[in-house]
Amino acid sequence: MFACGPETTALTISSCFECCIKCLGGVPYASLVATILCFSGVALFCGCGHVALTGTLTMLENHFSQITTDHATLTIVIQTMQYVIYGIASFFFVYGIILLAEGFYTTSAVKKELQSQFKTTVCGRCITATFVFLTYILGLAFLGIFGFSAIPVFLFYNMWTTCAAMKSPMANITDPDSICVDVRQYGIIPWNATPGKACGSTLGDICSTSEFYLSFHLYIVACAGAGATLIALIHYLMILSANWAYLRSSCNQNEYQDIKTKDDDVEEGGSKEGLNSSYS
Repeated sequence: MFACGPETTALTISSCFECCIKCLGGVPYASLVATILCFSGVALFCGCGHVALTGTLTMLENHFSQITTDHATLTIVIQTMQYVIYGIASFFFVYGIILLAEGFYTTSAVKKELQSQFKTTVCGRCITATFVFLTYILGLAFLGIFGFSAIPVFLFYNMWTTCAAMKSPMANITDPDSICVDVRQYGIIPWNATPGKACGSTLGDICSTSEFYLSFHLYIVACAGAGATLIALIHYLMILSANWAYLRSSCNQNEYQDIKTKDDDVEEGGSKEGLNSSYS
């Protein structure tokens, strides 16, 4: 039997603490935060957007376009957008993991380079530069998606405020049937769709349905998710740009150090030759 004294226990605790600090020091916290934000934003945008589109189609079929052929094109567009949502969710899941792995690689490379264990390669810098370009393109694309996702929020908000104005006792409306919402003017359904609009009590009943209430709030959450994803991509872009700049400057510094070392070796060799010739 071997007895463990206080000194052995303290040494074990100290080594475990140093190991934990070393592991935590290699975590790219900026990339980790950006990845969590990206996953959260994409999940909100894709999940809420998919359900909101389904509720919108149901509401239009029940109240604004009761003939199937009138909104056949809209049905195809909504189904296509839902398939695009599936693709966006899958792509950003993979892309976020790749960028997080790239953050681990860059953090480890920088630490080991500071310890002079190895030098960065041209391939590593090219990969980082490629991710910078791709993230920039995705940021521009999601900027457009963020603006596009605000359109249904605006349309539902107009409809909600119209219903709220009709129900307000301060409105003093004598003819509620004169207040209408015509969705045909937004280009969602064709002008020959029937009925195409809702007025008075019919409009109030639509605003009281679960499809309207749920879709309105889900569009708001989806828009917020698109904004969070856009912020995450901007965060990624800053991280990748900083990593690329650091790796590039480190490469230039290493090249300078190599040239300086060679010059020192040449000067040292020339001085030794001069000394040998003076003694001969």
